[in-house]
Amino acid sequence: MPHLLVALSAHGFGHAAQSAPVINALRRKIPDIRLSLRTDLPASFLASRFDGEFDVVPGADDFGMAMRSALAVDREQTARRYAVFHDQWDKHVAAQSAALVRLKPDLVVSNISYLTLAGARAARIPAVALCSFTWAQIYAHFFSARPEARRVLEQMRAAYLGAEQVLALEPGMPLDDLPQPRPMGVVARLGRHQAALLRARLGISERTRLVTFSLGGIDHPLDLMRWPHLADVHWLVPKAILPSRPDMTAHEDLPFHFTDLLASSDALIAKPGYGNFTEAACNGVRVLYVPRGDWPEEPYLVDWMHRHACARSVSAETLISGDLRSPLEALWGMPPPVKVFPEGTSAASRLLAAYL
Repeated sequence: MPHLLVALSAHGFGHAAQSAPVINALRRKIPDIRLSLRTDLPASFLASRFDGEFDVVPGADDFGMAMRSALAVDREQTARRYAVFHDQWDKHVAAQSAALVRLKPDLVVSNISYLTLAGARAARIPAVALCSFTWAQIYAHFFSARPEARRVLEQMRAAYLGAEQVLALEPGMPLDDLPQPRPMGVVARLGRHQAALLRARLGISERTRLVTFSLGGIDHPLDLMRWPHLADVHWLVPKAILPSRPDMTAHEDLPFHFTDLLASSDALIAKPGYGNFTEAACNGVRVLYVPRGDWPEEPYLVDWMHRHACARSVSAETLISGDLRSPLEALWGMPPPVKVFPEGTSAASRLLAAYL
């Protein structure tokens, strides 16, 4: 039985959501794979994304970025954490290598921990990176002027260079600092359109629009009680910020997979993120997005979304006030989107199957 270990950044839900369709497709090709997920993401979320049985190996091989909110990076805290982490880089690599030797995987897939890749190389275990950007690119964008940046970036880039292959997903940042990344195309989960069943469950009429709100698993201070009541809209929102309102229901309180909720919705309100954007585009859902401004991946995601899907931007101030009637009406007035096919799912799974 081949053993696959997938290391998932716990910086929001996007890295797991991005990896799951590929791993699920791989397991359909090779059903007897033993799957281990190394991450600090909640087991309940992992179970909602990864099909079949798997082991969770707790551990945070990377932290991504420290966030002040879903839209804002805490730059000082992030820089300090990277500086401290890389002061002990060799020690971390040795510990990671020893942990992988104990786990004995036949293949490691990392999205996108560079420490995991460095540990796998030291342990002489084949390792593949699956990503639409690297943490080295994000770090360089924010911190390249800092005195410790050269050392940190050298270690990060060397770790990514240790991957046997880099599977570059679309849309994403150009992986110019990595040798010969393999373009894979778009990866996304396809949901089931169950709008009639969902409306019946919510007790709302077929004329009521369903709008899903998601910021990718990172907390954001938002008082939804301030949002005006729109008589013909029902909001599907994260439970963590659900107010006591009859026109709002938590995603988690409904017996539907999140992607099925999305596929059944008339619009998604989100920040630019790989998972939200590609799942909306591949399920034919219109998107209102709140720009983050200083996130270097954002221009590539937004450009792709405007070329391939139906999307409009709204300001953070509009999101806070909930004055969303006009932007939603403008969005619904646009031509219906043509669904994007996630060809990267099968392409990446075929390549990984060759290793196993």
